[in-house]
Amino acid sequence: MKIRICHLYGNLMNTYGDNGNLLMLQHRAKKLGYEVETTLISLGDPFNPEDFDIVMFGGGQDYEQTIVAKDLQSKKDALIHFIEDDGVVLGICGGFQLLGRYYINAAGEKLDGIGAIDCYTNGQFDHRFIGDITIQDEETGETYVGYENHIGRTYLCKGLKPLGTVTSGNGNNDEDKTEGVHYKNVFCSYFHGPLLVRNQHLADRMIELAAQRQLSKQKES
Repeated sequence: MKIRICHLYGNLMNTYGDNGNLLMLQHRAKKLGYEVETTLISLGDPFNPEDFDIVMFGGGQDYEQTIVAKDLQSKKDALIHFIEDDGVVLGICGGFQLLGRYYINAAGEKLDGIGAIDCYTNGQFDHRFIGDITIQDEETGETYVGYENHIGRTYLCKGLKPLGTVTSGNGNNDEDKTEGVHYKNVFCSYFHGPLLVRNQHLADRMIELAAQRQLSKQKES
């Protein structure tokens, strides 16, 4: 079986070692016995939800994020279809923010997301959240460790589950002890590059979900 990965805006949204998450997905998929095919989808490129099993959407600086936010609207319907059809998505920092309703950047500019996830991000604050962070996934009991570096404060709307509960560090907003979000097969976080590199069990979980979904679709057809 071939695991088909879309690196969404990988030439623009790749700060703080986010490409490490892609490398880890590729490495673990091969170790688990799968072939891997990775495709960069960026500005002006169409996104066909039937072409991929996993979407990796990393973080970027405000300048790149502004450009991506505009282009992303042309892929909105296809990405929402992919997500609602149980496609596997990893959204990191800016990718996490743009999958939500909106992001207000440091300049006060409101960037529309695609609303695939019911959350929003405010960004005009005096200090960044920087440092080591540990969270626990209450659903699985798993612990995830990483490093956060963000100024945005993200708030999950009613009914959304976080990726984990903060045991040390700041998380989404340093108010409600949430970090990231887990919706269907979407996993979002502020952990940047170390997320999958330091948490192999999450990488393996995402890959197996993608493989199971592919097998299910093959049986349906």
